[in-house]
Amino acid sequence: MAKKPLINQQIRAAQVLLIDNEGTNRGLTDTSEALALAKAAKLDLVVVSPDEDSPVAKILDYGKHQYQSRKRQKQSARTSVKEVRLRPNVGDSDYQVRIDKALAWLERGDSVKFQVRLRGREHQHRDRATDLLNRVVEDLSKVSKVQTFDRRSLIVQVVPN
Repeated sequence: MAKKPLINQQIRAAQVLLIDNEGTNRGLTDTSEALALAKAAKLDLVVVSPDEDSPVAKILDYGKHQYQSRKRQKQSARTSVKEVRLRPNVGDSDYQVRIDKALAWLERGDSVKFQVRLRGREHQHRDRATDLLNRVVEDLSKVSKVQTFDRRSLIVQVVPN
C-alpha cells in the first residue's frame, strides 16, 4: 500500500510550494498561511510531492482526491493484454472467430496482441503473414488503433479507441 500523503496539520515544513484550488501556482508560501487559505476555501492542504526543503502542497478536497486515485488505480489494473496466435494459412471461419473474440475484448477495454507463428517452410512466405496482420488491423480499425506493429517478429498490438 502506498504511503498516505500529509494533510493539513500533519505538514511540518515551514514553507510549501502552494498550488491553490484553481490550479494556480502561488509559489513559496508559509505553511500557516497555506492552511488558512485551505480552511477559508473549506478544503484540505495536501502534500502532493514531498521534498526536503519545501514540499509541493495543493488545496483540494482530500476525500474526492482519494476516491479518484483509487478509481484510476482500479482502471489501470483492469486493463490487460489478450493474446491471439494465428498461422499464416488460417481458415476464414477460424479467422472470423478470433476477430470476433478480439472485438469483444476491445469493447471491454483490453488491448489485443496478434502474433503469427511460422513453422518450417512457412518462413519462405513471410509476406503472407504480414498480409494477414494488415488484414487484422483493417478489420479492427473501426474500434481500435495500432499501438505496435512489428513486421520482423510478426506481432501487432491494438488498443481500443
